[in-house]
Amino acid sequence: MSISSLLMAIVLAAIPLTLILAAVPAGLQTRRFAFNDDQRWHVAWRAVQLIAVLTLSAIALALLFPAAERHWLSDHPLRLTLLLLLSVMALVVVKFSRRYLAADPGFGRYLRWLLLTLAAVALVFISNHLLLFVLGWIAISLALHQLLMFYPDRPRAALAAHKKFLLARLAETSLLVAFYLLWQQHGTANIDTILSAYQTPAALSLSEQVAAVLIALTALIKCAQLPVHGWLIQVVEAPTPVSALLHAGVINLGGFLLILFAPLFLQVAAAQWLVLVVAGLTTVLAALIMTTRISVKVRLAWSTSAQMGLMLIECALGLVELALLHLLAHSAYKAWAFLSSGSAVQQHVQQSLLISPPPAARHWLLALWPAVALVTAAWWLSALLHPAAQPFSGWLLLALALTAWLTYSIRDGVWLRPLLLAGALALAYSVLKTLMMPLTGDLTALLRPGVFSAADLWAGALFLLLFALWWLLRWRPEWPPVQRLSVALFAGLYLDEWFTRITLRLWPARLPVRANPKHKPQHSAGQHDASAVAVTCHDNKEQLL
Repeated sequence: MSISSLLMAIVLAAIPLTLILAAVPAGLQTRRFAFNDDQRWHVAWRAVQLIAVLTLSAIALALLFPAAERHWLSDHPLRLTLLLLLSVMALVVVKFSRRYLAADPGFGRYLRWLLLTLAAVALVFISNHLLLFVLGWIAISLALHQLLMFYPDRPRAALAAHKKFLLARLAETSLLVAFYLLWQQHGTANIDTILSAYQTPAALSLSEQVAAVLIALTALIKCAQLPVHGWLIQVVEAPTPVSALLHAGVINLGGFLLILFAPLFLQVAAAQWLVLVVAGLTTVLAALIMTTRISVKVRLAWSTSAQMGLMLIECALGLVELALLHLLAHSAYKAWAFLSSGSAVQQHVQQSLLISPPPAARHWLLALWPAVALVTAAWWLSALLHPAAQPFSGWLLLALALTAWLTYSIRDGVWLRPLLLAGALALAYSVLKTLMMPLTGDLTALLRPGVFSAADLWAGALFLLLFALWWLLRWRPEWPPVQRLSVALFAGLYLDEWFTRITLRLWPARLPVRANPKHKPQHSAGQHDASAVAVTCHDNKEQLL
């Protein structure tokens, strides 16, 4: 091993180790060593500042001395990019936590598990060994479970943590079996060595195809796709910084898994269609259900489920570079959205008081032409920058989004500024997507779905369905079929109720019962199951934060 490779390994290993060491005084409280909340926070703050410096140092080393050999840890540009994202999120969340939870008696316990969660995520990002990757993956779930149970007396939090715990074990089992099959096939646990075998189309064995399907299943579970989404909706009971970390960093790990193993995933049609069907339906349903919610944090949770579905669709369509861009943008947005959710309530109330007349047909037609023109120009620029054929459905979604946005501006008589902004968005879509390609690697030689392929047509049909149903729910709510659809969406299609019943039937949980002077708490298993389902149903009747 060269000196530069050894130095890179030391810098990368120091990142999770720093967070683990900082977690010790954060939760330590003995007679000899007693730390107050301010001291605990300063230790955590210095630790996340140090990992930011270490991350920048790793990036500088990678630019100056490209590593020729990687063993247990990897300095691949994709991993360093996500490590930089994690460092920024850690700085933001830890700084916000001081003001949000400093007076809480469990502040030290919160900081300890927060730092351990960040350390586990960092370990997954830099792991180049299958065993190390799985250990980090499991550690994330175990540490996050403690954060989700920060308020153990809340029934919704306990129910969400219980379902999340069981689903995490299922995802870990699926990932372990997939990694075992890959290790058995290649005779090595080095991830880069395994992925190098799939850089060109190859005849895959049955075990390799099964491994790809299991990796896709793991990503679907991790990204809270329907019908295993309920825990993500109920987990808003956790402190806001925990929600920000979960939605901005942890929930994206399913997308990272598919992006990392894209050379294998894109060569197995069964794995692609599993993602296309499950994630596609989740995108449509979760986006529509989100429109029926009034709680800010619950709307954001449904939005995350829909956005994760869209990111997984992009992976299945071969748009891995777009999925990476989506991951980065979603993380930044969701961190900001959750940490500013308090002010979002006032904005929502102000917007609800405004009288908004529906756009006329001419407004839609006037908005359609510039949207199509901008998307056509963006497609031409993208083809110029990267001549490989790209699925049509991605451009269709961009055209629909720009049309819907421009329609409201045209209705209000505003033209120039929205058009300029729409042009900037279309330009950014093409340029940034192209800039992500060096991070994900050149996958054009693989069996990617082509233009107007079955996968492309399926995704395009889902986007058109989403746009049509959104328009009906927004502007034709008085129609009887739309009213019935709205009621079903308000109930979340009862998917989580059924999943909760099945989960508690297979693995019962004793949920906490809030103190009530008028009623004595009941402890029978059947009553706990019923209360759990009642808690789930309460998600459909949440009040404004």
